Amino acid sequence: MTYLSSFDGTRLWFDVVGKDGDPILLIAGNGCDHSVWNSVLEAFAKEHQVIYYDHRGTGKSDDNFTGTWSTRDFARDAACVVRAAGFERVHAYGHSMGGRVAQWLAIDHPEAIGALVLGATSLGEKHGVPRPLEATRAMMSGDPAALQRMSYTDEWIEQNSELAKGGAPNPTSRESFMAHLAASTSHDTWEELPRISNPTLVLHGSDDQITLAANAELIVDRIPGAQLLLIHGARHVYWAGFPQANDAIFAFLRETKLQALPRAL
Repeated sequence: MTYLSSFDGTRLWFDVVGKDGDPILLIAGNGCDHSVWNSVLEAFAKEHQVIYYDHRGTGKSDDNFTGTWSTRDFARDAACVVRAAGFERVHAYGHSMGGRVAQWLAIDHPEAIGALVLGATSLGEKHGVPRPLEATRAMMSGDPAALQRMSYTDEWIEQNSELAKGGAPNPTSRESFMAHLAASTSHDTWEELPRISNPTLVLHGSDDQITLAANAELIVDRIPGAQLLLIHGARHVYWAGFPQANDAIFAFLRETKLQALPRAL
């Protein structure tokens, strides 16, 4: 196991897989640890050096939330992960709350980020399109079965039951889960998004009830030059059962090669 000490001393778990290709940082969603990427990690590792990690309060990382926690604070963690992994510049791919974190990473650390991939995410509740009440209730409850049904198609769950379980939130405590939810809910990058100059790809499932697809259009309107891929029939974890999602990401990243320094290890 590999650990780093983040900006406030919190111990975070991370790993790096893959030997070739531009480095890419994977940032998971609300209450989720690295296992949410299990179904796609091998494919990414064939194309890239992949850095993935557990947010504080999930998986193998410490549980330490001081004061009011924010997605901007999570981005500070992410920047520490990049440095601890030995890279000065990476592509960043965030899903759901991880997409909110990735927005701040590009805003606050533009020198460390190449291309930006934002999946199933939002610019915040204040200016975004709110989720349905039933989705909010499911998220507040943390009910794995309900969250699975909103994340994956029924067919995919039936064929990949173990992977579906791994994609559920894995907080170290109820308090940690609520800290994640509060950070995600208070997120607001409406004013800052036009400052992002990184090549940006936004992906979203048309049937996503956790974060409605209209939010993707708002992000694309706010980030200059951003591209949008709407995946018809997909839910919140839009890559499950829809290989065109990863195909689009890989093609996008091939077109936006990093001028990166080698890993300093």
